[in-house]
Amino acid sequence: MQRRRLLGSALAGAALATTAAVPARAGGRRVRTGIEVLADDDFAELAGQKVGIIANPTSVLPDLSHEVDRMHAGGKVDIAAVFGPEHGFRGVSQAGEGEDFFLDPKTGLPVYNAYNNKDQMAALLADTGVETLVFDIQDVGSRFYTYIWTMYLALEAAGQLGLRFVVLDRPNPITGREASGPVLHPEHATFVGLKPIAQRHGMTVGELASLFNGEFVPAPADLHVVKMRGWKRGMHFEETGLPWVAPSPNMPTVATAAAYPGTCLFEATALSEGRGTTKPFELLGAPGIDHAWAEAVQGLPGTRFREAYFTPTFSKWAGKVCGGVELQVTSRRDFDPIRTALAMIIAQRRAYPQYGWRSQDTTSFWLDKLTGNQAVRLAIEADADVDEVTTLWADELDAFSEQRESYLLYRGTA
Repeated sequence: MQRRRLLGSALAGAALATTAAVPARAGGRRVRTGIEVLADDDFAELAGQKVGIIANPTSVLPDLSHEVDRMHAGGKVDIAAVFGPEHGFRGVSQAGEGEDFFLDPKTGLPVYNAYNNKDQMAALLADTGVETLVFDIQDVGSRFYTYIWTMYLALEAAGQLGLRFVVLDRPNPITGREASGPVLHPEHATFVGLKPIAQRHGMTVGELASLFNGEFVPAPADLHVVKMRGWKRGMHFEETGLPWVAPSPNMPTVATAAAYPGTCLFEATALSEGRGTTKPFELLGAPGIDHAWAEAVQGLPGTRFREAYFTPTFSKWAGKVCGGVELQVTSRRDFDPIRTALAMIIAQRRAYPQYGWRSQDTTSFWLDKLTGNQAVRLAIEADADVDEVTTLWADELDAFSEQRESYLLYRGTA
């Protein structure tokens, strides 16, 4: 009974968190997602197969109906199992948590935990008897967002078991113009980055699946990507005409997603990254920080900073008044989230050196996991400026950008 109350509350919260639909582009056009294209064809891609679906609250059609609910009610798709990523299928869990097995109260379908289970994924899929595995989750365009790594592990397992793998594509909400930032080094692989891609990858989940399958999966899967219609690489999410559903509890808006490739790096520091506030990844600070930090970072391209004070309700510095900044993006075209965040960290460490890195021990630093290398941290510790830091990954980024090019499914940027 308690679980059902929690689930009902989570579903209601997901509905409230959904923004009003953004007006369609000129001429009434909007992007049609992979699930829409699949539904338009009466789900023929999945006919006659036992289907497993990796989904979460973002797995919706534009009318906000959930695709699992729609498929189950329509009877055209034989759904054998549902798999939830981090935060769970219905979105009831916080950061770093999945959900234990349960029967979905709405559909009666079995729901399994697919979060960070590298050693069990193949066995889990084999036990459920699925023949085709579907992935449809809204990504946010950053390497350390864990949904893409759940997709990777599932793709790897599908290849091992000889299953079909179908990706229902969705927009990269912060555009797919280009990749940027450091590329992961294999020795720093964790579930916030398993393979060497750029910190901001500039790809859709369908494109990422193609790259993973072509470059990293030991036994490539039988991969099918149901492409979107009408998406261009230069589109910000608001231009798609689609409704925004928070992909995770601390990703409430598209503005959050725009800042996240950079300000997520504050998870690797002693400062609050804004979890437990209404503006995660846009409010940043700690007790004792004052106006000097905001003054030091004014003038970074595409931004303005407000001196801010806030009290997180959970996570770092919960219940403590923090001083710091609110990051506002004034021009997404001019805004470089990774460069901006590194400039902020450098300025913070110079003005408030008492706040250092978050680490598990003296040799394991969270910043190395997030940037995918230790060179960024060592350069900052050596008092390098932001120009010196951002040149460190230039060659590796060029190589990744070249590799990425052959897996792009959408070419127009306008």
